[in-house]
Amino acid sequence: MNRMLVALFVAALPLGQVAIAQSTSPTLARIKAAGAINVAFSPDSVPFSFTENDGKPMGYSVDLCKRIVAQVGRTVGQPNLKVNWIPASTPQRLQMVASGKADLDCANTSQTLARHANVDFSGLIFLDTGGFIGRADAPVVRMADMNGKKIAVLKGTTTETRLRDVLQKRLVNAEVVTIDGANDGIAKLESGAVDLYAGDRIKLLGLVTQAQDPSKFILLTEEISYEAYALALPRNDSGMRLEVNRALSQVYRGGEIESIYGVWFGKLGRPSTLLGAMYLLYSIPD
Repeated sequence: MNRMLVALFVAALPLGQVAIAQSTSPTLARIKAAGAINVAFSPDSVPFSFTENDGKPMGYSVDLCKRIVAQVGRTVGQPNLKVNWIPASTPQRLQMVASGKADLDCANTSQTLARHANVDFSGLIFLDTGGFIGRADAPVVRMADMNGKKIAVLKGTTTETRLRDVLQKRLVNAEVVTIDGANDGIAKLESGAVDLYAGDRIKLLGLVTQAQDPSKFILLTEEISYEAYALALPRNDSGMRLEVNRALSQVYRGGEIESIYGVWFGKLGRPSTLLGAMYLLYSIPD
């Protein structure tokens, strides 16, 4: 009889865990009730989150989010959870998460204290720096050359804020031209409408590799910011944050991150020492 009671108790544990998770997390409860999860993503943030001709999201961040969706599905008892992918810009994605329209942000969103006022964040998923690309035939190679130049930057991003700050601090009189999409920056740079395009360096490299003639562009050595990427989440929902971080920790601990990194960044070599340390620090044990 005692053995039977123990067996029944052990068998009931997963259901009990699901019930607890739902009761403490309004986001998980909503996902279970709908049988679906709403994921906001960037359609043009190569190689983190983007689409090609078929319209399906792909990229480094998307691969991580697919593991998260699987973990959330197991937690709410719905392994075949439907995913509603919602393409949007950074400000739009953050607003969607803050308002409850999206349950998860899946792109290359920089974590900042200002953004913590409206959304929560997962553990870090990547580390990058902000920089510039220019035309190979233009004599702009450092910050001092940018006086009188036009610099494109995505509207509403941390790069825009930091770009304006660094130009002011270094007394560089350049015009900041805000754009709505990453491809707009490349188009303006090619046409000569702007002289430089500022953004996260890995993303800029991804855009250059997709250009018709990558040799037309150069990546400047100047850096303007440090970017720590994380996934935006609904505020005050520790249950949802726990499952997201559980999935990320499993990917980091199990070594799966090596294959995911290899697919999207393999041409750049192995992860930097700083990025490798980040993976280790966020390999949180169960």
